[in-house]
Amino acid sequence: MGRRIALAAFLLASFAAWGQAPDARMQRLAEAARKEGEVMVYHSTQSDDLRPVFEAFTKKYGVKVREWRSSSENVVQRVIRESNAGRHEVDFIENNLPEQEALRREKLLKKIETPLYADLRPRMAPAHHEYAVSTMDVFVQAYNTQKVKKEELPKTYQDLLDPRWKGRLGVEADDYDWFGMVVGLMGEEKGLRLFRDIVVTNGISVRKGHTLLAQLVASGEVPLALTVYNYKPPQLKAKGGSIDWFVMQPVIAQMHGVAVHKDAPHPNAAELLYDFFLSEAQPILAANDFVSSSRKVSSPFDNMEIHFIDPAEAIDKDEQWTKLWEQNVTKRSSS
Repeated sequence: MGRRIALAAFLLASFAAWGQAPDARMQRLAEAARKEGEVMVYHSTQSDDLRPVFEAFTKKYGVKVREWRSSSENVVQRVIRESNAGRHEVDFIENNLPEQEALRREKLLKKIETPLYADLRPRMAPAHHEYAVSTMDVFVQAYNTQKVKKEELPKTYQDLLDPRWKGRLGVEADDYDWFGMVVGLMGEEKGLRLFRDIVVTNGISVRKGHTLLAQLVASGEVPLALTVYNYKPPQLKAKGGSIDWFVMQPVIAQMHGVAVHKDAPHPNAAELLYDFFLSEAQPILAANDFVSSSRKVSSPFDNMEIHFIDPAEAIDKDEQWTKLWEQNVTKRSSS
């Protein structure tokens, strides 16, 4: 009950920060969106995590949100496949930023001009304005509170060489971009050598899916996971899971963003939802433990140095980072 009251107070205070008076642009979009009646969203976030946003949007504007959810890669492939076939079904895309950048390079996204960019944190609104950051998925380390004592948590990646971690470590299978950033910041040669030594000494279990990995930590099957998105441990802990989180430097974050398809069949509803994600959806997402892209919403990481995965670099170094990840971690490890 206390958590619900606190969340309600937080939401009320955050909504007030945006004010209630819509400008002419928002009024125009809202009127046109109501006539369109619906908006089709393709996204890669768990549906339960976005449902409160969609419900609030529909309640405010009377516009129905239809959705299709899949992996970030599948979202990109479906958008490109449909566009090439001349099928215009998707209006709005919510996905990781490297995947949004891939769609931008395919010239499939619409440039959106909104005054809400001024409310975002630095680097959250690229100059091209074809997508914007809605949330930041910070990679944290998660541990099972029944299997790992807080006082024995590692302070650095070097500490993972301790024999106490043998058979107790896990990572997500596709986090090559996290790995590329971490070893790059450590110094590539030094970082690669360290992770090879960790795998040889203690092993690293490789699991597919960040939600699954977090659930395995909560159940105790994976006592310590190195690459869990920050919002999952608090969510699982609130449901009674034996899980908590901490961070080791360098702290890496994947940016998650929103975009409008250039041939959206419901363009006004899509642009209205775009603005909603960058404004009133921010406290809703934060209340569900996501890290907001807005300056107006605080997070546990506000005073922490975070290194963001640049979407263009992630695409350009995809093959290189994947090869390093496989050679030094996943193909050396067991599942």
